[in-house]
Amino acid sequence: MMRFRHLTLALLGTLAVAPAAFAQDADTGTAAGKRFAVVGGYALSEPTKNPSIAGARAQADGDGAATLSASYYITDNIAVEAWGAADKFGHRVNLNGAKAGSVDAQPYAVSGQYHFGAPDKVVRPFVGLGYYESNYSGEKAEPTGALAGQRIGVETAKGAMATAGVDLNINPTWFARADVRYLQGKSDARVNGVKVGEAELNPVVLGVGLGARF
Repeated sequence: MMRFRHLTLALLGTLAVAPAAFAQDADTGTAAGKRFAVVGGYALSEPTKNPSIAGARAQADGDGAATLSASYYITDNIAVEAWGAADKFGHRVNLNGAKAGSVDAQPYAVSGQYHFGAPDKVVRPFVGLGYYESNYSGEKAEPTGALAGQRIGVETAKGAMATAGVDLNINPTWFARADVRYLQGKSDARVNGVKVGEAELNPVVLGVGLGARF
C-alpha cells in the first residue's frame, strides 16, 4: 500500500508541475517534426514470479525508483527509446515466508515504439517492444535468516521488454506520461559461488513522468 501511495504522490506531483510548465512555455507551434524527447519520472517495480532458490520458494518484494528515458523519433509515429532506472530498486527476498536477504536491481533497456495518432493529439497512446538488462548488486543475507553467513550472488538478467503507455500533451513541448513495462528474463542465483536456482522475477514496472520534446 505504501508503494502505491508513493506512485500516487508522484502522479499528483507531475500534474502539479504540468500547468507551470505550460505557463512558462511560449511555444504555440506544433509537436510535429520534433525528433527528440526526454522524460523524467518515478516507477514501481513489482516482481510477478516466485523462483525456487536452494530448494525453497522465494518471494521478492517490490520497490520504487526514479527513471529516465530519451527517445529519437524516426517519424512522428515511430521512435527508438533508451530507458532506465536512475536509482536502484531495492528488493527484500523472503524464503518460505521468512526474510532471508535483499538485493538491488537497476534495469535499462532499448526499444522501438509506435505512437498512435497525430503528434498534437491531447491523448496519445503508444506501445513498444525491446531488449533489457538488469544489473543486480548489494546482495546481502540476513544475519539470522535461512541464508545467514552465506555469500549471495545474482547475475545480470537479460531478456525482452514490452511497453504500453499514454502521453498527455500539455502543449507542443511538454507532456505527461504514464506507462507500464513488463520485463521477462532469467539470471542465475548463486550461494557461495554455486548456482542454486534462477532468479526469474519478471517484474511489472508502473511509471509516471513529465517529458519535453524538441
